Amino acid sequence: MSERPTIRPVTLPRLVELTNVCDEDSQSTDAIQTALDVSKRRARETILEAVRLDFLNKHRDPDEGEADPEYVTSDVGSEFLSAVRAEAWSDASEILKLQSPHYGAFLAVVADLEAALPEVVLERLDTGQAQTDYEFNQTSLDVLGDWGERLGAIQRNAFTGAYYRPLNRSVSSAFPSVLLETFHNLEETTGVNMNQHYVSIPELREHTCERLQCTRQAFDKGLLTLASQNVGRVELSGAPVDTGAKEAAFGVKQIALTNDDGLVSTDQSTDRVMAGVEQFDKQYYYLAIHDEDLTFTQETTQ
Repeated sequence: MSERPTIRPVTLPRLVELTNVCDEDSQSTDAIQTALDVSKRRARETILEAVRLDFLNKHRDPDEGEADPEYVTSDVGSEFLSAVRAEAWSDASEILKLQSPHYGAFLAVVADLEAALPEVVLERLDTGQAQTDYEFNQTSLDVLGDWGERLGAIQRNAFTGAYYRPLNRSVSSAFPSVLLETFHNLEETTGVNMNQHYVSIPELREHTCERLQCTRQAFDKGLLTLASQNVGRVELSGAPVDTGAKEAAFGVKQIALTNDDGLVSTDQSTDRVMAGVEQFDKQYYYLAIHDEDLTFTQETTQ
């Protein structure tokens, strides 16, 4: 039987739970179904995708004749599980990239496009894989995007939905100029009898990170550095807890390790309320720039 051309809709927690369940002893499909507390169809679907990723080895006892095979975590699966247990998300992503042609192609296309909406990514994937045995559809893109976002291999602009690779862990010297350009693109006047123009920091963060291909943490550190070096020129402003500045069309996806019911799994959260930046235990959600002659010296860490 030929291999399925599209990726199966299997989440990261399912892959982690499955490799954990089969880590020491081989397990039957029924045993896996019980351990994961899923339907037999879902258990089978997860097993098949894990086998394709080479996370599981299957074997039959010669004395059992035509009995269903059992599954045990492979060396590659153990390596993936170890990365998850260590919360080494970039290592887990790298293993998935090497084992999954779909995930590898997805990351390569996003890197090549630098920043692109999902429909553009899907079109490029379809074109690029036309001569292969692999196919992509919207469900495939959702699964791959979810893997990539939670493992930190990609970020998605929470306001536009565009995918990009956050290749930079710190902002470059271009940060002030890109920030100013993005600021003016988003500029809006808020409040009554206020002459200053304020821009939502969450929205500014998303667009600036996309432009600079940097992590959200890098943006926050860069903005706080800029504010501290430009007192009087740059103003951070708070906002009511229900401010629209924190609303986003898409969630910011995160991942954390849990250990419930004897299973090593991942707790996935999709945060639709965007954070501001924190300084001296206070949250700020708006930015005003009163003087564009900005100083910016990047702080270095030893």
